[in-house]
Amino acid sequence: MKHLFQAEVSWTSSQAQEDSTKRIYSKSHQIKIEGKPALNVSAAKAFKGDPELYNPEDLLLSSLVSCHMMSYLYVCSQNEIEVLEYSDNAEATLEVAADGSGRFVAVQLNPKVKISNSDQIELAIELHTKANQLCFIANSCNFAVLHNASCEVFKM
Repeated sequence: MKHLFQAEVSWTSSQAQEDSTKRIYSKSHQIKIEGKPALNVSAAKAFKGDPELYNPEDLLLSSLVSCHMMSYLYVCSQNEIEVLEYSDNAEATLEVAADGSGRFVAVQLNPKVKISNSDQIELAIELHTKANQLCFIANSCNFAVLHNASCEVFKM
């Protein structure tokens, strides 16, 4: 089974600046996906982008965090674990080479889960491995996606 996803990018040179030695192009652009609001994007601040806009690195990390969570909720439902809360504070490490090329070398997910049944805590933590195996985005990456998961019982 295959699914097709499409995105359109648009940029204009009207935002370019010139100094005495070279032309400096704006990194800001728009990504459009049919039926959804446009997404204003730029380079990361470190790469002379607009720090107020999302950048491709933000979006890659966001994709991993989101996909892992959805995969995790799926495997929890398969194992009859009631998840009451889920949060993550993830980090991605990007290395840039002397020639300007770069790549992510690792992503650290730190999911914190609250469940209803204390007898399922160990299983709930173990299921992050299964979620990672199912995650479409993690399966598409050529770098390590690591997990430092925690789980506790929700207390009112």
